[in-house]
Amino acid sequence: MLEWAWPWIAALLPLPWLLRWLMPAAADRGGIALRLPFAEEAQAIADGATISRFAGLPVLAMLAWLLLCIAAARPQWVGEAQDLPRSGRDLLLAVDVSGSMQAEDMRIGGRPVDRLTAVQVVGGDFLRRREGDRVGLLLFGQQAYLMTPLTFDLKHVDYQLQTSVIGLAGRETAIGDAIGLAVKRLRETTSKQRVLILLTDGVNTAGALNPLKASELAVAEKVRVYTVGVGGDSSQSGMLGMMFAQPAEIDEPTLQAVADRTGGRYFRARNTAELAGIYAEIERLEPSLQAGERLRPRSELFVWPLAAALLLAALGLVSRLAVAQLASAPFRAGRTS
Repeated sequence: MLEWAWPWIAALLPLPWLLRWLMPAAADRGGIALRLPFAEEAQAIADGATISRFAGLPVLAMLAWLLLCIAAARPQWVGEAQDLPRSGRDLLLAVDVSGSMQAEDMRIGGRPVDRLTAVQVVGGDFLRRREGDRVGLLLFGQQAYLMTPLTFDLKHVDYQLQTSVIGLAGRETAIGDAIGLAVKRLRETTSKQRVLILLTDGVNTAGALNPLKASELAVAEKVRVYTVGVGGDSSQSGMLGMMFAQPAEIDEPTLQAVADRTGGRYFRARNTAELAGIYAEIERLEPSLQAGERLRPRSELFVWPLAAALLLAALGLVSRLAVAQLASAPFRAGRTS
């Protein structure tokens, strides 16, 4: 629909006619007349130019003024109302890429896959449903690295997750350092809702910071930590062509303590179905998107009447110059003769 930002501009439409009516007429100044030998011819040309000028220029001037008033009133095309997503939630995803994540005890589509692949598949779907949130990605092994800072560009975060590889940050597991780095990044934000989701399949075997000590930092900065133990009850490893079942080493008491201290929860993901359910549960625990303000997109249209007014003004100027040229032609002819 069409709307006007400043409709009161319409009150200025009769302004030129009011000024013409209120202002006194120009005084007729008498003087000594100059006799010209070609006075009759000049008067005829002047009369014709005057008729032409009064026949065309006032119409152009009126149209130009009308268009200028329309442009000044700022016509706008208003679209359908749209809800703006609003969340105010900053979410950091910390994923373990240590050597133990290569254990193939998860299944997708009936085929066995390693733990990191399962996290990538399920985590990718989780990220695609985070519209309105700022999400970052942190990878950790022997070291912790922030791969993607908090951003609304969820496609880039998903790309970084999908292209991560086992051993990228070392073969060991530094859970405490990962929590510490995540808290450091989250405390720089102004959001009241700061969440860390940490996925690991092992025990803290590297790094300078103990996980429980790191949880104290999270409590101080009001960062809620959800910990997820990834992996089946046993993992498969091979030696000399033979496969052996080994129990999954997950420090569940520590992960549970970290989550409890920060107001989060600990989850155990033995397969992809449980992992997907954990993401759904975290989404339920953390308030989802709230409806923001309704916005009607507006497109400014003033440029079109403004451009038309400028074009008419240019045509009027060209017409006046042409009239002046015609009026001065006899004088030039008289001088040359």
